[in-house]
Amino acid sequence: MSKPLSDHDRKKQISVRGLAGVENVADLKKNFNRHLHFTLVKDRNVSTKRDYYFALAHTVRDHLVGRWIRTQQSYYEKDPKRVYYISLEFYMGRTLQNTMVNLALENACDEAVYQVRLYNKASQCNLGLDMEELQEMEEDAGLGNGGLGRLAACFLDSMASLGLAAYGYGIRYEFGIFNQKISNGWQVEEADDWLRYGNPWEKARPEYMRPVHFYGRTEHHPDGVKWVDTQVVLALPYDTPVPGYRNNIVNTMRLWSAKAPCEFNLKDFNVGGYIQAVLDRNLAENISRVLYPNDNFFEGKELRLKQEYFVVAATLQDIIRRFKASKFGSRDIVRTDFSSLPDKVAIQLNDTHPALAIPELMRVLVDEEKLPWEKAWDICNKTCAYTNHTVLPEALERWPIDLFQTLLPRHLEIIYEINRRHMERVSSLYPGDVDRMRRMSLIEEGGQKRVNMAHLCIVGSHAVNGVARIHSDILKATVFKDFYEMDPHKFQNKTNGITPRRWLVMCNPGLAEVIAERIGEDFIRDLDQLKKLRNFVNDEAFIRDIAKVKQENKLKFAVHLEEHYKVKINPNSMFDVQVKRIHEYKRQLLNCLHIITFYNRIKKQPNKQWTPRTIMIGGKAAPGYHTAKMIIRLITAIGEVVNNDPVVGDRLKVIFLENYRVTLAEKAIPASDLSEQISTAGTEASGTGNMKFMLNGALTIGTMDGANVEMAEEAGDGNLFIFGMRVEDVDAMDAKGYNASEYYNRIPELKQAIDQIAGGFFSPKQPDLFKDIVNMLMHHDRFKVFADYEDYIKCQEKVSALYMKPKEWTKKVIHNIAGSGKFSSDRTISQYAREIWGVEPTLEKLAAPDDPK
Repeated sequence: MSKPLSDHDRKKQISVRGLAGVENVADLKKNFNRHLHFTLVKDRNVSTKRDYYFALAHTVRDHLVGRWIRTQQSYYEKDPKRVYYISLEFYMGRTLQNTMVNLALENACDEAVYQVRLYNKASQCNLGLDMEELQEMEEDAGLGNGGLGRLAACFLDSMASLGLAAYGYGIRYEFGIFNQKISNGWQVEEADDWLRYGNPWEKARPEYMRPVHFYGRTEHHPDGVKWVDTQVVLALPYDTPVPGYRNNIVNTMRLWSAKAPCEFNLKDFNVGGYIQAVLDRNLAENISRVLYPNDNFFEGKELRLKQEYFVVAATLQDIIRRFKASKFGSRDIVRTDFSSLPDKVAIQLNDTHPALAIPELMRVLVDEEKLPWEKAWDICNKTCAYTNHTVLPEALERWPIDLFQTLLPRHLEIIYEINRRHMERVSSLYPGDVDRMRRMSLIEEGGQKRVNMAHLCIVGSHAVNGVARIHSDILKATVFKDFYEMDPHKFQNKTNGITPRRWLVMCNPGLAEVIAERIGEDFIRDLDQLKKLRNFVNDEAFIRDIAKVKQENKLKFAVHLEEHYKVKINPNSMFDVQVKRIHEYKRQLLNCLHIITFYNRIKKQPNKQWTPRTIMIGGKAAPGYHTAKMIIRLITAIGEVVNNDPVVGDRLKVIFLENYRVTLAEKAIPASDLSEQISTAGTEASGTGNMKFMLNGALTIGTMDGANVEMAEEAGDGNLFIFGMRVEDVDAMDAKGYNASEYYNRIPELKQAIDQIAGGFFSPKQPDLFKDIVNMLMHHDRFKVFADYEDYIKCQEKVSALYMKPKEWTKKVIHNIAGSGKFSSDRTISQYAREIWGVEPTLEKLAAPDDPK
């Protein structure tokens, strides 16, 4: 296989036109050398590749700093309403290339580092630095599990690009989502020590360190309540700049790190326990040590509740400090009347993880600022809004009362008072309906008492939204039906989106260029303009260009796969990709059954013309999720058999993509032909991977679930491969009962596949290896894999048939790209801004630092 052009080489051939931007290359080179010699390696004679990366990162960061300061100054001068997006996860990925794209520095930096000549002993010549190699030195900031954390990252990009005075608040985990290694087919977790070489993008701000209290007890006095005898942990903020797209606006993501106070337990010193007292400081600092690696699953651990309160308490102190003293360079209090807080502050709770913002804001207003309850509650309600991300019962947070009582005694009292008043209101609106009161209470009785955090969020917020239209409808019809009936005005839909900067311009420059040649570059800030591509659906040259870009991306990814997996890839095969967290509801097992069925068909008719496929599945399983780990083992076992079968050859290959993360997504998605979005209808809230594939020219095979429904509307039903039960079919099946054996006995190919898994065909050395999976599929499958099997296989046949008609396939690809404008996070954030936060987005540019004001 001839090696495809790198993005670096391609940019030498085509300037990515206006996407390149022009900058003084000589200045960049001078700054690069200055950082290299004075900031980084002044005590060494030799530079490493990592030094070059850090020098480039510092050079690019220099271009951010002036814009960052000027942006913050403009916020203090104009005093706009500020948006605070609180999330326990921000899945940022790498920063360097994204920053260069947003500041229009990419080509200039590329040229500048290329001009830095290094003597290479092997080739006896001076070589320029390679930009792609430097970018590979950057660690992913993997401070998230999947969709929820990556959505938060896209939202930060859009809030800056739309000129909103917005801040992301979260935790600076020392260890992010674990690195996944596959060893003998099994997932093995390794700690993600992403900070071991330092992080050039963050700035510690010790001057804004804040105390956070835990434990203790409450004292009730005539003048109010005091929370006393607490343990204190300090929250140290680290700020990361978030640049908007070409508008000179740089917002802030502030992540808190836990620090023990100096006097921490040192009273033990008096009895000779000094060493232990110092060691015990770790207990406090553990709060920001590690991200819990659970996606769509609630784990009720004390440390997790500490994390949730830690981020909320520190953030609210920051919000109130900024509200009181909104004057640049001054800490004087200019506001003391809190009635204007909702006019100046919007707090968005990204799922229930930051739900404690509601009782914490009440505590501050009532206990510290001495407001009457009713007034404080009105302010709290108008300030907070809640986004729900899941309908799966195991994902909904329900914290035990006992844990609350110990860790946050004052907050439990406040929650009881919120609930008492809430119950009075329910009782007055629905007199005598005791069952409704039980269903709507914030406190769940029966067995161990628990606080239902979703109920707390709904009652304490003025807006509640789902993240795709079908999901928002399900919330109103089922999960939160009682709340919707009582307060229908609160419920909204905000369909998720992705940033086109990272997920098109940055990861797929070839496609961005082909689009820009036809419709100009404004689509990068207004993705709706992609609709204009419908005029080119029958344009032979455009069809050729789109197909060529896809083929180049596939060649490049095939080289990557061969290097990393030692599997020879047929670049003309269909790249069929399912990448997401491993979870039963996402139905990687349905995909496995298709692979086995396709394999069996090839074996049965080896001389038939089959559409070749390279099937890739990637994703991490939560370390404690046995079934998910077994699913990974099954995928790798199937791959071992299929990939080594000479009869099959290169007509079918199965690869498990190890350590799936943002950086790998940026390589895999532009190279994909087929995107698998096959969750049981009614289980995936939205999905955002589905949107990334659509924008990058892959066709979707999927159920009518999450945002797939709206994608089919935008691209046209006939341009996606839709199969399987709809939500109402799933509901009907739940009512009558799902019987897996009925499908197993009726469909011979399904029976053969299950028998092969059960009989050890894919695990000859351990015939019983997959008995748990077979048992689950046959007897306990909540997600009804067999019920959709037949339709899925038929749909996959249609996919194979169409792939053999490249022109027809590419026309559908163009319809998909043209229909993906709705799925920009710019559109999503504009809707949040106008319909929830009460602020107006703008495409106005701020003056650059070197421009006069």
